[in-house]
Amino acid sequence: MKTFKIISLHIVEEHQLRNIELIDGLIINKEDENRTWLIEAFIDGSYYDYFRDLQQQPNDIEVQVVITHAANDPALFTCHIRCVKKMDEHLSILFEAKLKKARSEYAELLLQNLVDEGLSGQTLVNTFKEKMKEKPRLKEREQSKS
Repeated sequence: MKTFKIISLHIVEEHQLRNIELIDGLIINKEDENRTWLIEAFIDGSYYDYFRDLQQQPNDIEVQVVITHAANDPALFTCHIRCVKKMDEHLSILFEAKLKKARSEYAELLLQNLVDEGLSGQTLVNTFKEKMKEKPRLKEREQSKS
């Protein structure tokens, strides 16, 4: 098993990302035959109702996690919430997850999406730089889906 620090955690909602402000977090690659990951987020207790509702949903949820360094590309996981535990004014949320895409071609996908939106020249360059810092979730092109 390998353990990494989580830098940021976002829940994918419809076509937007909900930032979850972390106090601390870890992600563990179990390196098992099912390619399972465990994600633990230590967060403010104000998120309790939100995560209890997510836990009770029948469908898996998607989360986007930046691991180790803020400059790293986000990794997208499909997961379910195994445990929501209150700890004084905080919560520990445990997710069981599967990595959706082993290697991200994030920069290429971002660039192609911006070109598809009709951007070019200096506007394209400036928007690309801005989006590379923000790392929004991207629409994948049909030929790049696995």
